[in-house]
Amino acid sequence: MAEKLRTLEEYIQDGAGLTRQLLDFAKGGQRRSQPMNLNDLILKTAQMFGRTHKEIAVDTTGLRATWNVAVDRGQIEQVFLNLYLNAWQAMLGGGQLGLETENLTIDTTMSQSIGIGPGHFVRVRVRDDGAGIEESILQKIFDPFFTTRERGRGTGLGLSSSYGIIKNHGGLIQVTSRPGAGSTFVLYLPATSRNAVTETRTPAAPMKGAGTILVVDDEEFIIEIAREWLTELGYQVLDARGGAEALEIFRERGEAIDLVLLDLVMPGMDGGETFDRLRALKPDVRVLLTSGYSIDGRASEIRKRGCQGFIQKPFTIGQLSEKIRSILAGSA
Repeated sequence: MAEKLRTLEEYIQDGAGLTRQLLDFAKGGQRRSQPMNLNDLILKTAQMFGRTHKEIAVDTTGLRATWNVAVDRGQIEQVFLNLYLNAWQAMLGGGQLGLETENLTIDTTMSQSIGIGPGHFVRVRVRDDGAGIEESILQKIFDPFFTTRERGRGTGLGLSSSYGIIKNHGGLIQVTSRPGAGSTFVLYLPATSRNAVTETRTPAAPMKGAGTILVVDDEEFIIEIAREWLTELGYQVLDARGGAEALEIFRERGEAIDLVLLDLVMPGMDGGETFDRLRALKPDVRVLLTSGYSIDGRASEIRKRGCQGFIQKPFTIGQLSEKIRSILAGSA
């Protein structure tokens, strides 16, 4: 049971990472690169894929690259999952998915034949023994919205988005295939001399506290969880389902409220306006802003106007307790 819970938590964290990636993309395709060993990322995505596609045998014995690459983890995970799903579509009756990596130094001569500048790269091969692809389709495979699937079963954006992600990382993606002989996607990503950043997910231990907290959010689900967590941590909880209701409660009980947990994006009166009006009622009001978006943009502006803290959704009870304690202690 504990192992199942750990797996579930990992899926939730991955989902949260994908959501942040989509939000960043909506704001202009930001990329957060960090050095990492590509083999670790491939193994993780392969395990994730293998859990839900047990009819596909995944071979990872060819992961031999030792050089690191500087990439946006979420974006590159998306690329590999797209390639795995594409291979699965070609092997609906089952088959083998082979994953290989190697260090590669590209000189001037090789550069001209491959179509990428000279330098040090990590080359990745994703090969399947599926139905293969006809030559006429190969020429269009990376075109946006191009798909050979039935209407409603695909958008045609998986491979085109993968192409764009790899290109934006200074790399290259190519494909070779023959009908009946499977397909091989080859990726080139620039190597880096920087040391890999080890990803750790050690949960923070919840920190108990005391006082009264006003939770302001338009989603009942968030309010219920916040109330349960904060009560468990030792706080008294008041709740409001929007900015107008929060101001009404604050006018009546403002002196007894030690902190406001305020959502940024709400219909009607949003978090920014609510914060300004709360400060008009009590200039030293302590507010912890929360949002699914990162602190860039609107949240950063509100912080500059005097908001004491920010926490990005989704967060754990430990992270929330630490933020609250730091604000109430005056060290935020």
